[in-house]
Amino acid sequence: MILRLLFLCCLISPSLVKAIEVLDLYESTLYIKDKTRASRVDASQAALTNVIKKLTGKSEASSHPLIRQAMRSISDYMLKYEYLETRDGELQIKVKFEAQKVEELVQDANLPLWGNRRPKIAIWLAIEDGFRRDFVTQESYPQLERLIYDTAQDWGVPVVVPLMDLEDRSKVGIAEVWGNFSEPVEIASMRYQAERVITARMFKPEASDFWQLEWRYTDAELFESNQLVGDKQQVLIQMVNNFSDALVKQFAIDPNKTYASASSVLTVDKLSDFVTIEQARRQLISISTVVEVDVIERTNDAVKFLVEHTSDVTDLVKAIKLEQSFTPFVDPRAFYQLEDSHNLKYSWVGE
Repeated sequence: MILRLLFLCCLISPSLVKAIEVLDLYESTLYIKDKTRASRVDASQAALTNVIKKLTGKSEASSHPLIRQAMRSISDYMLKYEYLETRDGELQIKVKFEAQKVEELVQDANLPLWGNRRPKIAIWLAIEDGFRRDFVTQESYPQLERLIYDTAQDWGVPVVVPLMDLEDRSKVGIAEVWGNFSEPVEIASMRYQAERVITARMFKPEASDFWQLEWRYTDAELFESNQLVGDKQQVLIQMVNNFSDALVKQFAIDPNKTYASASSVLTVDKLSDFVTIEQARRQLISISTVVEVDVIERTNDAVKFLVEHTSDVTDLVKAIKLEQSFTPFVDPRAFYQLEDSHNLKYSWVGE
């Protein structure tokens, strides 16, 4: 077991499991019946509801008095809109909002706020349809694959459904996903630079009219899976809703949770000049809970930063893990790499 863990640690480089920047948080595309002003206003209000859900993780946020008030002056929050025509000849409208104004609205409404750096989730889904088992892909089950992406997009959560091309199938078979054999699935997921990996299986039990979906993270401490029962599309949507909601609770900033101002010292190596030092400082101060960052010591290519933040150290560590510019420091002399929240060490990998 120890050898397996060491092998995986060597393969899964920290630089490959960072969160990605979600670029479409402040926009939404919807179907619209015509190009009249009334239809555009209705669609724009629905688009703002979608954006606020992606930022807060709360679909009911649109019922907040301040949000309802903002709906009445929707143009004040809009950056631009454009009409699109689908291949089927249907009309869509794409509405983009001003990020700063929407974030201020969310904060004024005392709602949680989740930034644009979010972990990518790889979803390996096997389905048993009749006596045949296969992977859910764009080719085999396009509607189910599209449903995964669309539901995750509603939350602003980046997901990837593996292609299951020759490269994937040379590493992972149905048996590995069906039985949740973590090691080959985790290795194959490196290709997609996913931070978390899910294996799932969907089937209809004998003499049942409902589908059963069982899913779990490959790195879960307990083997027990999450089980969902219902309509095929319903259980798939529920799975995405469940892990998206959990991510929101883990990473969103809760305005009702107060923290005393705290200070932590971060040591960052591979900062060879003043330009990279300033880049690292600016990257740290861009974290939402960080108030101030000062350089307190420099030796060779390592710099110590004093970071003032309005969160506990654990939340600060979580936030830094989502930054692609930093990777946990690896001591080549240590057999075990131990994470110490009171002795924070990172390496700079660049913007």
